[in-house]
Amino acid sequence: MDAPSASAPISYPAVMEQRYRGRLPAALGDLSGPAHGTVQLPLHVAWSGQTAFDLDCPKPRMHMYRIVLAEGQLADVAAYLNRDLLVSQWPVLRTLIGKTVRGVWESAFPELREAQAAAP
Repeated sequence: MDAPSASAPISYPAVMEQRYRGRLPAALGDLSGPAHGTVQLPLHVAWSGQTAFDLDCPKPRMHMYRIVLAEGQLADVAAYLNRDLLVSQWPVLRTLIGKTVRGVWESAFPELREAQAAAP
């Protein structure tokens, strides 16, 4: 069977998956973001609409996590996401993010799939 040529087009889903994989931390423990208080996201992450989020309120916290997962680079993901918050809210958060982002994170971190399976 012939190997694909160097000029063969790459599908959009494959490009997006590669992009999100490049933003993954080496381990969930690398997510050292705050667990409480207000977070002000930079404009390169929250480029449209709200930029300040109260982590002590579930809806704004979930909204911020959606934005960072979708728009943040690796440094943003590590700086703004908190490992414990991500794992605890993953069962709901996974339903609010895109299929590609969800798949990349769950394939890289089985702990997230386990958190989802353990949810009521």
